[in-house]
Amino acid sequence: MRLLLSVKFLATGRPAQHADVMRRLSVLLPALLPALLSPAAVLPSATRGDRQLADYFRDEVATLSSNCLANIQSREDWESNRAEYRRQLQEMLGLWPMPERSDLKPVVTGSITNDNFVVEKIYFQASPKLYVTANLYLPTNLDRPAPAILYECGHWSFKTNGINYGNKAVYQADGAWYARNGYVCLVADTVLAGEIPGIHTGTRDHGLWWWNSRGYTPAGVEAWFGIRALDYLCTRPEVDTNRFGITGHSGGGAYSWTVTALDDRIKVAAPLAGMADAQSHMLDGVIDSHCDCNFFVNIYHWDFPQVAALAAPRPLLIGGTDRDQLFHLDSTMRIYEKVRRIYQLYGAPTRLGLAIAPGIHDEAPELQLTVMRWFNRYLKGEETPVKTVAQRFFPPQELKVFDTLPTDSINSNIASSFVPMAKPEKKSANELRAKLRARVFTGWPDEATPPEPKRAFSIVRDGVRFSAWDFNSQRDVQLRLYLLENATRPAPAVRLEVFDPSSWTNWLGSMTTAFGEQLREELVGVHPPISDAGPMAQLRKRLGEQNTEAFFAPRGIGLTAWSGDEKQLTKIRRRFMLLGQTLDGIRVWDIRRAVQVLHSVPGADTADIELHAGSNMAVNALYAALFEPSVRKLELTDLRKSHMDADAPDYLNVLKITDIPQVTEAVSGQAEVKLETQ
Repeated sequence: MRLLLSVKFLATGRPAQHADVMRRLSVLLPALLPALLSPAAVLPSATRGDRQLADYFRDEVATLSSNCLANIQSREDWESNRAEYRRQLQEMLGLWPMPERSDLKPVVTGSITNDNFVVEKIYFQASPKLYVTANLYLPTNLDRPAPAILYECGHWSFKTNGINYGNKAVYQADGAWYARNGYVCLVADTVLAGEIPGIHTGTRDHGLWWWNSRGYTPAGVEAWFGIRALDYLCTRPEVDTNRFGITGHSGGGAYSWTVTALDDRIKVAAPLAGMADAQSHMLDGVIDSHCDCNFFVNIYHWDFPQVAALAAPRPLLIGGTDRDQLFHLDSTMRIYEKVRRIYQLYGAPTRLGLAIAPGIHDEAPELQLTVMRWFNRYLKGEETPVKTVAQRFFPPQELKVFDTLPTDSINSNIASSFVPMAKPEKKSANELRAKLRARVFTGWPDEATPPEPKRAFSIVRDGVRFSAWDFNSQRDVQLRLYLLENATRPAPAVRLEVFDPSSWTNWLGSMTTAFGEQLREELVGVHPPISDAGPMAQLRKRLGEQNTEAFFAPRGIGLTAWSGDEKQLTKIRRRFMLLGQTLDGIRVWDIRRAVQVLHSVPGADTADIELHAGSNMAVNALYAALFEPSVRKLELTDLRKSHMDADAPDYLNVLKITDIPQVTEAVSGQAEVKLETQ
């Protein structure tokens, strides 16, 4: 407000007062530029980033959706691709290669007897020191092995007085109901809400972006828990191991999908809710309610129906409710239609069922009844009516497995070890480029697409030219590169500085002070007179006769900045994850494109390039230089030591391949690298 009043005063006040107002402007402007460029300001460029991002996500989702299963035109197509699809899903869950099936070391710590069933309280180790607590419901009077249901729990749990009783205590009605209907049923706790609780919401709530760099998702641990639970059921004499079914609601539905996709021992599946497609997640915003256990590390750019299709041609019942606020009905129907086409290729459309009950997000009784009839049909060969209803029988405390928690458990910190890291070995630049492009930066666009730079403006003052070039980093993403150069002669070297939000603001303040009215008109629409020429002398001195300076802000910074706070930025970053990218990973691409644009700008096209960046952006610049050998020098300030650092940039799977020190060493072989600290 003070700035706007000062501008008005320039038009109405006495000339003698103008110099004082300009002095106040020169102090206020750098501090107020963030406000001037915010979406709250009514300026032409203020919402550019928001509009651009919305267009980008919409088009990327459309591509993801249209590509989903598009190459499958026959049963032969499906069968020839199915094994590779499963392997890809394993990799995206952190399960490739599959962890060792170590000794489960199962222990039954007690039991409860009911008139119709017995509940055993058990635990086993999915991997050494990774404990799974569960309740096993066994029908009484079994005279032969029975079909078994693996019931996957959702996010409800029971905790009191600081003691966790797990999901199984809440979902006991389901276990009891299946036992009363003649099934063995294992109800297992999740890593989030078991008796030894872990974390499911690392990126959503805790800022654990290094999960991406590790290639870790709790969806992988939950899938591993389910596979190992089947291994345990195979050891029980009460179980017919050729008749496994799986179900669960919400989070339990999500784990039912992945276990079914990965393990053919599941003969019949009935996941309820637990899956939305990319359109619903990203454009309708349901991703913002879901924790990381719903998502795989999407380096192969899948949409979710591809996971569901891996059930084919086994009997699959897709269930939900018509007003589910987390898994929308229209998304469920789109998934069903894409999966139905695969079942039709098998000539088995009746093996795919759809059950929609009235209501909000809930395991409605109508759904439970339909699921039971589905299992009876395909696991027992029966169509008899279901007479009993699901109900709880025990206080939650009676279902607890551990009296004392094991001291060697790794459940609470499983993200740090579940997916192995690459050994810190030296790799050549060529090897790193190939591996990173194939398994980390898979979301980059086609490298053959030209950036097509166009001059946005050019200002010459006192022998200094300040110009800007707009270019396409990729579809829907137009960015701007600035050049500051001697107006009379080209330079043999270009110093390219890559901005973070703070350095952008500081730089913009200095440039508007130097160039005054014209630049402010281009950038922020504010038109005070040109300030004194003092800053121009400083610019000429800095440039000398041999240098050209270039400045660049990757997407989401500067003119394409997005509105909102840190919570909004988290939502944006998680959407990039769902596309098979990360924000930092795609900013590496933006920096690469800026380097490429320099080679097409007259006067800079033959120059050597020096790349300068600080803190997080220093890591992005380092990886960009790895892929752009024309960068002959790097000056990096406060370079992070590892992608495991809390504030380091995250790239999908990168720690499976390499880490920052190894990339620094490889780049040092093709360019001079100077590391500085502030």
